[in-house]
Amino acid sequence: MLRGMAAIAMLAIACGAYAEGLSAERLGVLYNADDPATETLARFYAARRGIPKSHVVGVRLGRAAVITPAAFEPIRKATLDRLPSEVDSLALVWSRPFAVGCMSVTTAFAAGYRAAFCEPGCGATSLNPLYDSQGWLPADTVGWWPSMLIPSDDAALAHNLIERGMAAEGSRPPGTVYLVRTDDAARNVRSSTYPDVVSTFAQRVRIVELQTPVAADVSDAIAYFTGAAHVAELNRIHFRPGALADHLTSSAGVLAGGTQTSAIEWLNQGASASYGSVSEPCNRLEKFPNIGVLLRHYLGGETAMESYWKSVAMPGQGLMVGDPLARAYASHGQVANP
Repeated sequence: MLRGMAAIAMLAIACGAYAEGLSAERLGVLYNADDPATETLARFYAARRGIPKSHVVGVRLGRAAVITPAAFEPIRKATLDRLPSEVDSLALVWSRPFAVGCMSVTTAFAAGYRAAFCEPGCGATSLNPLYDSQGWLPADTVGWWPSMLIPSDDAALAHNLIERGMAAEGSRPPGTVYLVRTDDAARNVRSSTYPDVVSTFAQRVRIVELQTPVAADVSDAIAYFTGAAHVAELNRIHFRPGALADHLTSSAGVLAGGTQTSAIEWLNQGASASYGSVSEPCNRLEKFPNIGVLLRHYLGGETAMESYWKSVAMPGQGLMVGDPLARAYASHGQVANP
């Protein structure tokens, strides 16, 4: 439940002061009570990030990959009612379910299940009020609970992800943003935005454009963006802590039983956050991260969760994965966990 004081705080956020951005004090941590290992991981994450114990809540979701909207809605309402009033954003600590009907579980927790967020699959779907916004959760997003999934199936991966996020905090790493063009015409559509990305950010960060096949090792990556069903060069990419990476394709958010490179594989290779679709979005640019918007917010010192949520205009089918609080470019005054 959003109380009056929480709504007032959101109005203050609309003024745009970064001090009102996402922090450990505003993050709830949910685990799947039907998967005992997720509680251990959730409590570890909360302890490492200084998240209050009262913000860690168990949710009974079952173990299926996809939960039905009818089953999900009462669970969401009951869960939000249990969270302290200062919580307005969520880390979801599990691997299944990753979808609610045709919606991603992260957007379903954020906005509630609404068919307009994922139907028709290839058409325009509901818009994201957070898109390229200032501050975190401005006044017109009351009732939204943006979420990011910390996958739990591989305990070693989850712990490495959390420790990378801690290592990245405020490190402001030098490194390279890679923009990759592929011969996959349907999935290469974001390459049309690359010239604008280069012109906007080339004075702030090193940018390298690549063409597949990428045969050599790719070093020092702070971000990597491509379009392909299978990222053949993935195991040759070397990421700095806090790096962001994703690929435009149909089902990178299908975390079990999928036939394409999964968003989880970016995390396994060393990225701190990624994104992928759980149902067929076709190749509408609005359903995938806008690279320029993503970089502007992340390089400006915002967290991975803030930056990814602000970069997708139509997020209903898109799963956000990674460490919500990863923030490599925080200034000294913004560092949440010195």
